[in-house]
Amino acid sequence: MKAFTRSTLILSTLAALALAGCSYFSGDADSGGGGGKKGKGKGGGGANAPVPVLVATAVQKDVPIQIQAVGTVEAYDTISVKSLVNGQLMEFFFKEGDYVHKGDKLFTIDSRTYEAQLKQAEANLKRDQALELQSESNLKRDESNANYASATAERYAGLLKDGIVSKDQTEQLTSTARASANAVGADQAAIDSAKAQILADQANIDNLKVQLSYCLQTAQIEGRTGNVSVKVGNIVAANSQEVLTINQVNPIYVTFSVPEAKLSDIRKYMAVSKLPVYAKPQDEPGQGEQGVVTFIDNSVDTTTGTIKIKGTFENKDLKLWPGQFLNVTLRLTTMPNAVTVPNQAVQNGQDGQFIYVVGSDRKVEARPVTVGERVDQDLVILKGIESGETVVTDGQLRLQPGSVVSIGEGGRGGRGGRGKQGQGDGAPDAGPGGRKG
Repeated sequence: MKAFTRSTLILSTLAALALAGCSYFSGDADSGGGGGKKGKGKGGGGANAPVPVLVATAVQKDVPIQIQAVGTVEAYDTISVKSLVNGQLMEFFFKEGDYVHKGDKLFTIDSRTYEAQLKQAEANLKRDQALELQSESNLKRDESNANYASATAERYAGLLKDGIVSKDQTEQLTSTARASANAVGADQAAIDSAKAQILADQANIDNLKVQLSYCLQTAQIEGRTGNVSVKVGNIVAANSQEVLTINQVNPIYVTFSVPEAKLSDIRKYMAVSKLPVYAKPQDEPGQGEQGVVTFIDNSVDTTTGTIKIKGTFENKDLKLWPGQFLNVTLRLTTMPNAVTVPNQAVQNGQDGQFIYVVGSDRKVEARPVTVGERVDQDLVILKGIESGETVVTDGQLRLQPGSVVSIGEGGRGGRGGRGKQGQGDGAPDAGPGGRKG
């Protein structure tokens, strides 16, 4: 009898607890999402409670029309410096990474061999010049002898007719005259040979002077030196091994690619004026360095559907470095008096894009809009919004046309009625209640 009474008591207690729990959850559901009879939360659990939202004002301003891309820095000019003569590398006149100017000394090659060869060539030139003078003297002497021998032979030929001299004497003098004439021809050939040898000697001297000048290598452009791959004391061969490179970085190129669909706009605006282009590293604030477009490639890359463009930058502060990746902005033109709103204000619906506009009575209207260019965090509205109108930027998920809003209540975490702003006295989540009204 006692056991029966104890079991009955336990069952009665459990049943009472279950009923109490059902009553509690039923009350919460009514207060949060049903008729909103007991809801007192800030999230507007009641049918007519304002929905907390964040807003912004549509602003009219001049908006730049521009193209965003990723580009790389390219040296304006690059020279690979090699030794032009064979020899031992003797000395450097700069340190790796130094900025050099055109004409500055870079390094020297052992020049003693070329200096000795030059002295020998100059000596050979003097010798051949002396031989030329000697040949000219011989020519003058032999020309005199030839003239005398010719005149004597003619005189003896006349005497032979008169029988005064013998025929043998006359023939001997004629032979002597011919030999003298041949000697004159040989002297002239010797002179011509000496002149040719002098020209060859002079060419050899000029070549050796050039070779000697190559022993001192100078910078051919202004720029920054790179890594030196050959150290002092090593033997270098002519035109075989790169000693260093020089990159001209002032001015400098920034190369980037844009979709081929933008080519017609770029060419159209370039015909009017030079197009400014801005380049900066990803973590740098502001517009960055400014240059102008100076090159458009002559063909579209068929694999990517893009075309290469180069901008030239003065780079006076040397902020741009060859090989560096940059964010590039190409500005085409400026749209005057454009209406802009924050991009988060624009929503996508079944009938297209729209914006919730807040009226003077705090009620919202779903306004269809036509969206233009995006500029940083704003969007250009081509049609649908006027300057000065108030638009909703956060909290749209809890709105419907005609909803009353509470401007500025709650933070961005309450977007769509899922943050802390919907917590009230009796409603854990008042978000769905706002839709049901």
